[in-house]
Amino acid sequence: MEFRINFGQWIEDGIEWIGDNLTWLLDALGTFWSWLYDTVDWVFSTPPAIAVIIVLAVAALFARGWRFALGTALGLVFIIGVDQWDNAMNTLALVIVAATLSLVAGIPLGIWAARNKTVSAVVKPVMDFLQTMPAFVYLIPAIAFFGIGVAPAMFATVLFAIAPAVRLTELGIKGVDKEVVEAGQAFGAAPGRILRQIQLPLAMPSIMAGVNQVIMLSLSMVVIAGMVGAGGLGGDVSKSLSALDTALGFEAGVSVVILAIILDRFTGAFGQKRGLQLINKWRGRLSGGSSVDDTEGKTTEQIAVEQRSTKQTALG
Repeated sequence: MEFRINFGQWIEDGIEWIGDNLTWLLDALGTFWSWLYDTVDWVFSTPPAIAVIIVLAVAALFARGWRFALGTALGLVFIIGVDQWDNAMNTLALVIVAATLSLVAGIPLGIWAARNKTVSAVVKPVMDFLQTMPAFVYLIPAIAFFGIGVAPAMFATVLFAIAPAVRLTELGIKGVDKEVVEAGQAFGAAPGRILRQIQLPLAMPSIMAGVNQVIMLSLSMVVIAGMVGAGGLGGDVSKSLSALDTALGFEAGVSVVILAIILDRFTGAFGQKRGLQLINKWRGRLSGGSSVDDTEGKTTEQIAVEQRSTKQTALG
């Protein structure tokens, strides 16, 4: 007796049905994703490399300080030195667009799952499936739906990277102290206002951890997606594998690592408002007052509270 479940054939039939009956939707999505990628890629690829390095170094300075700014500049100069600048900008555009699409879909879905038990029960196994499926498998339906190019890379990357956005958003909102939420309800706040002014701000550390994970997973997937013609650093990694070109493989691979470190540090600095602290510090130095030492190591909220207290004392 032969026992065989034709699960793979069912999936293949489903993919063929989608390809035959939803061609208009797949064409529209492919065109939209390609337009988004071309737009972001134009922003990074059109200016001279030195201008992009200066802008990113200044952003790094405000995000984490001069050490991160110096490291960002040196890392990007290394990428130019190994002739991977254009590929790196193409990969950066792919990561930004794919991560943005994942977050736009994932964060609202996580909020919905946190506020509805039925949605949560449905979403959890789906996220388990997406998170544990081998990354290369996503390239199969991506090629069947969109052919070769940027669009299949976007499709595969969004599926691969969306899970942390959903899970950590749901976890962050569910972790908000119930007494704080009940206090908002006691004051007559509407559910939407409680979400905007209580739950989302308190859940922000967990949500930002999800954003960081989405960006890192997007970067890892777009490199794999280079195998379906997405170009960028993943394209050179694929070439190095087929030609056993060790030099090209390591140059492209180290460039990926540099981009990953820069993106990880940038996203890790989100919400810390270090740029505002740096501006306040410089403002204090320029004014020549003692506020430089007073604001050292304090958050912007503490600084604002002290400034309001000083003004009230002066008026009194």
